[in-house]
Amino acid sequence: MKATQVSKENGVVKFSIEFSAEEFENAVNKVYRANKSRFSVDGFRKGKAPRKIIENFYGHDIFWDEALNDLLENGYPDAISELDIEVISQPSLESPEIKKGEPVVITGSVQVFPEFEVGKYKGLEIEKVETVVGEKELQDELERVQKSQARMETVEDRKTENGDTVIIDFEGRVDGEVFAGGTAENFELKLGSGQFIPGFEEQLEGKDAGEEVDVEVVFPGDYHAEELAGKPAVFKCKIHEIKKEILPEIDDELASDVSEFETLEEYKADLLKKLQEKAAETDLSVMKDRTLEALYQANEIEVPEAMIAAEVDNMLYDMDRSLAGQGIKLQQYMDWMGKTIDDLRNESRSDAERRVRTRVLLKNVIRQEGLEVEEEEVEALMKEFGEQYGMDIDQVRTMAGEQTENYFREDAQTKKAIDFLFDNAVQVEKKEEAEEK
Repeated sequence: MKATQVSKENGVVKFSIEFSAEEFENAVNKVYRANKSRFSVDGFRKGKAPRKIIENFYGHDIFWDEALNDLLENGYPDAISELDIEVISQPSLESPEIKKGEPVVITGSVQVFPEFEVGKYKGLEIEKVETVVGEKELQDELERVQKSQARMETVEDRKTENGDTVIIDFEGRVDGEVFAGGTAENFELKLGSGQFIPGFEEQLEGKDAGEEVDVEVVFPGDYHAEELAGKPAVFKCKIHEIKKEILPEIDDELASDVSEFETLEEYKADLLKKLQEKAAETDLSVMKDRTLEALYQANEIEVPEAMIAAEVDNMLYDMDRSLAGQGIKLQQYMDWMGKTIDDLRNESRSDAERRVRTRVLLKNVIRQEGLEVEEEEVEALMKEFGEQYGMDIDQVRTMAGEQTENYFREDAQTKKAIDFLFDNAVQVEKKEEAEEK
């Protein structure tokens, strides 16, 4: 097989793929062997007629179309690789003129990834982000850690209070009838958490362990279960146990329990450092996102409709998988929301176009600047991915072969391009800060 690029204009590449006479003959023989059992010819048992007899009886080109398809199944991807082009649409192929004993030449055209000179990508202005982490943030984190180490203690000498956790049985009735999902035993409910509908938890305050309480509430008008929305209900509750949260002291003992440090001061110093590092990472991520937004805003470009449509398909596929993870089918979701697939496609189009435009701009910056990645950078991403899913780098590499490695290579190139844009951006103070100064 030999592939040739004939021309490239307005994002369309015209090409030809030439298969030798021998390659085509082998493909025809392959199709004949796979299909001969379907043919009945007088004088031969079904499936036993020679190829030449079948061709004389059914037509000399009886196997040609399928042979061409068989050649193109691998030949077209190989041709795209040989021509080193990135296609964004299905090819348009012309029917070839086939003469016995001669090469078969197939011509066609395909849309390719758009290449152009990006006008504005250096010196992009972005708003500087610099989060200050001080004593307040440190104290908030210490209190979070303190709360994570809390223990529950049974209360026996007082009535329930807001913030207590009560162990209850309850049975709910609407119009005197028990409804689905309205009954439970030994349920843990934190009073004041807002876990139940408004008015429920407050009526359990000021009660004793062992007490039975009738809780009267009205379901909200927008309650998710339509058959209950807006209706009054009575819950018969029995309080089995009252528990309160006991927080440990923020001291050396807590520090040694949750870290490798023996003193609170050592732990606080380490915690503050980690909070500052995390804030710096978040700030950097935000500013890089703003750099991409600045690139997008600074360059008005048009992108092929085929790329936008493909991105919409990807977004709907991701939505379908996300819903499936929650046990919901996409059609169910559309029924609940009163939407059609066309509605979802139209709603996704704007984001899809933005993503495609940004990706096209980035790849052309990569091309213009000649940004290449080292094998170590690709392997680092593969290793990071493998650690998340319990695989070593060899397992990641063989998971989907060359396609997977190309994905990580593109990801590494994209990261390098974003870093390049950020390093060449101009950070400016917030407008209000600049005005004050």
